[in-house]
Amino acid sequence: MRRWRLKGLVRPRLRRGGRVAVVSPAAYTQAEKVEQGCARLRDYGYEPVVMPHALARGPLYYAGTAAQRAEDLRAAFADASIDAVLCTRGGWGSMELLPLLDAQLVRANPKLFVGYSDATSLHTWLWNECGLATVHGPMVAADWAREDGLEERTWLAAAEGVGTWSVGAADGLRVLCAGEAEGRLLGGCLSILEAGLGTPWALRTEEPCVLWLEDTGVKPYQWDRMLRHLRFAGAMEQVRGVVFGDMGANVEPREMDLMEAACLHGLGGFAGPVMLGLKSGHVPGANRSVPLGAWVRMSAAGLFAVE
Repeated sequence: MRRWRLKGLVRPRLRRGGRVAVVSPAAYTQAEKVEQGCARLRDYGYEPVVMPHALARGPLYYAGTAAQRAEDLRAAFADASIDAVLCTRGGWGSMELLPLLDAQLVRANPKLFVGYSDATSLHTWLWNECGLATVHGPMVAADWAREDGLEERTWLAAAEGVGTWSVGAADGLRVLCAGEAEGRLLGGCLSILEAGLGTPWALRTEEPCVLWLEDTGVKPYQWDRMLRHLRFAGAMEQVRGVVFGDMGANVEPREMDLMEAACLHGLGGFAGPVMLGLKSGHVPGANRSVPLGAWVRMSAAGLFAVE
């Protein structure tokens, strides 16, 4: 298979001892959870820096105004001493910041960016506008604050570049449709990706890709509907393989067969391989880190970064 090379791809890494900006680009969070997460970051040898509005409450359900949340992101990327930017939690609000962000600033000062859920808007913007490889992975208040919230092997591979990143059956993956594929690993929270369709900030796939999708509280028919929307909008044209997350945050075990059938129906006879169950994002236990922007190979054995 031809290996595409995206012009300008940037893959920042986090080093031990590195300074980590803690931001809340969406909903407000609990200060004690942030402190617990920061304590664990320190245990790993990182130096967390809580940005000025990360603990703000309001207006509404936001952690500060859009201008304040965008300013925290701008300041984090502008600070040369900062190595990474970690979200506290998701919720809703990151999409509101996209018109306020400065791509030139980010391109000049690339950092590792980590989050999931609503942060999918920011992952997509950083990819589209800056060619920045990011990490769909554990957030400060949602995951680092829990003793079992971090899966270390995938975190070290995705964030620090220690070892080769891969996931398989031990990480929850199982095959729904057999086959092999290669492509750029892109995606995130399905409902946020769908919300971006028709806007200037929709995910752009200009080369073959493996699409990573997960979500929470979404019923089977809603997965079906949103996947069909992606297809009808042309967002699947470059997709060579699909990887779904763990569905435990969406349906009860007794509904899993219906969920699988709904997802396959939504893909509409997609010809590539399909896997389901990766424990990343909205999961109760150890959160696997996913290196968005990596070139990956997909097979029955799992998903493997090959660059």
